[in-house]
Amino acid sequence: MLVVLAGATALAAVSSAPVGAATDCTRNGCVDVVAVGGLIDRVEADFIEEQIGRSNRTPGATAVLLQLDSAGAAVDDATVDRLATVIKDSRVPVSVWIGPSGATARGAAAQLVQVAENSGISPGSDFGNAGQQVVSPEVAGRLFTGKAAVARTQVLDAKQAVKLGVVDRFSPTIGDHIVALDGVKTKTVDKGEERRTVPVTVIRFSKLPLLTQLFHTVASPSVAYLLLTVALGLLLFEFFTAGVGVAGVIGAVCLVLGAYGVAELPHRTWALVLMVLSMVGFGIDVQSGVPRLWTIISMVGFTVGSVFLFTDYRASWLALAAGLIGMGVSMFSGMPAMVRTRFATPTVGREWMVGEEGEAVTGIDPEGTVRVKGALWRALTNRATPIPAGDPVRVAAIDGLVLEVEPLEGAAMDYREMRDRRKGADEDGAEEGADDAQPGGEDAASTTE
Repeated sequence: MLVVLAGATALAAVSSAPVGAATDCTRNGCVDVVAVGGLIDRVEADFIEEQIGRSNRTPGATAVLLQLDSAGAAVDDATVDRLATVIKDSRVPVSVWIGPSGATARGAAAQLVQVAENSGISPGSDFGNAGQQVVSPEVAGRLFTGKAAVARTQVLDAKQAVKLGVVDRFSPTIGDHIVALDGVKTKTVDKGEERRTVPVTVIRFSKLPLLTQLFHTVASPSVAYLLLTVALGLLLFEFFTAGVGVAGVIGAVCLVLGAYGVAELPHRTWALVLMVLSMVGFGIDVQSGVPRLWTIISMVGFTVGSVFLFTDYRASWLALAAGLIGMGVSMFSGMPAMVRTRFATPTVGREWMVGEEGEAVTGIDPEGTVRVKGALWRALTNRATPIPAGDPVRVAAIDGLVLEVEPLEGAAMDYREMRDRRKGADEDGAEEGADDAQPGGEDAASTTE
């Protein structure tokens, strides 16, 4: 359902893109510059196809220029082959410029460069790692033959790419590339002491509309992974809070976007299931308020699922580190502390702590800090029996977020216990006095009679 919605949104947005001045195109011609960034997914592929079709329907269109910066394609081979056919069969010549500086053309994107009418590359950009040919030989023939075969497995810088002939020319700027296109009308202008050639032909720039760009951005490995991680963490947080809050709403939105991104990218289903199941393990220990064995097992499972989630294109190491560190801090510290704060009673999931033994981290006289089952707690003991740091302790009771502890040996009677015993003794004495008074009352009555 999400895929269908995204596709419909993309097509509607592309169809409503501004067409530009048709009269200028008929007089001086026009070049349609189409920005292609990130992995070529279905949204991007549809956008490129639609823009080429628009140029073919525009009288006087001179060329379509794909401004390319892509590490490959996240669509199947059939979609890449269809896009290559559209580029090859276009009535208006399609050119590719790999830029600006720092751009790349790899994988299936590099193969599409070979299909185009001509190509250029900017300084600092690279080309290569094209892999096995996915474009049908019937459409483009055999790609990367002879010396150019090195581009299948290696990444070439701009000069190497031009030297081997996998890119036609070196074009420092997009303007330099445009004025070199066939059919583009130019003129020479003076800019200070410099004379430059500029196009007279109309240049029309096109890029994905905002909403469509959102879906395209989501369908990148790093963004999809981070959205999925944030969604799982927030929804688990919301599970332990009452009602539906901001965290739940944000988590639901992130889950929808993250699920769309993962669905658009080649991924391993078992890794996705492992990440989801890890949340169940986290929840078991979060409920108790203390991270234990299930937290460790779940963290290992979540890490494995994160690393192996995507197949062809993995999330960056920075994104993986951010997701794993964030999840670890949340589940080992943040979430347990939140649950202990929210459910600060001894009857919600912590009866097991009464009687547990631990260690005094600081001196307790009468307050301090103890470690029980690996978790730090505020602690309180009887003033008559202070506990030095490092001594073993036993949990006697829980008062909100504070553990009432005692030494393993020689614990003094707590003042509240003494008060309760005195109260009990007074009540017992009162009951005995009442029993003794009852017979005496009866005798008095008999005597009176």
